[in-house]
Amino acid sequence: TGIIAITAAAIAVAALLLSAALAFRLRRVRMEQRVVLGGQSRDLVGQAAELQSQFETLHKYVEDIASALENRVAGVEDRLDGTLSYRALVRYDALGEMSGRQSASLALLDGTASGLVFSSIHHRDQARMYIQAIQDGRPEHRLSPEESAAIDLALGQATQQSQLA
Repeated sequence: TGIIAITAAAIAVAALLLSAALAFRLRRVRMEQRVVLGGQSRDLVGQAAELQSQFETLHKYVEDIASALENRVAGVEDRLDGTLSYRALVRYDALGEMSGRQSASLALLDGTASGLVFSSIHHRDQARMYIQAIQDGRPEHRLSPEESAAIDLALGQATQQSQLA
């Protein structure tokens, strides 16, 4: 019976050491869990469920913000199409005089190729100013070659910019 008692005592000591090691390990796990849970008294599953809920709320908020920004950008792009995006100036000698190319045609167009062409014809005694509306690249009246050249130059900028994009 003495050997049985010694064996039982050895098993008891081993069990005691094992339970002490497990208790120490459990204590460390609980400390780490407190760090994760933020000191609140709830289980890890509850914390994970709350984090998932908060993540879904944040995800919906970010999606709403992204959608609102897309709408604003679309509105800005629409307004930008209406701004003067392309311009060109052609200088020339309108009346065949040696006046130093004092006449000029200026094309100011938006993103839809609509806008105005200003032409200033200078002569020794007088100067005349003409303005023609351009709608979708088409003039309301027949254009002079210089006015057409100004529009072509301006729209050439549009072609170059679209090729770069």
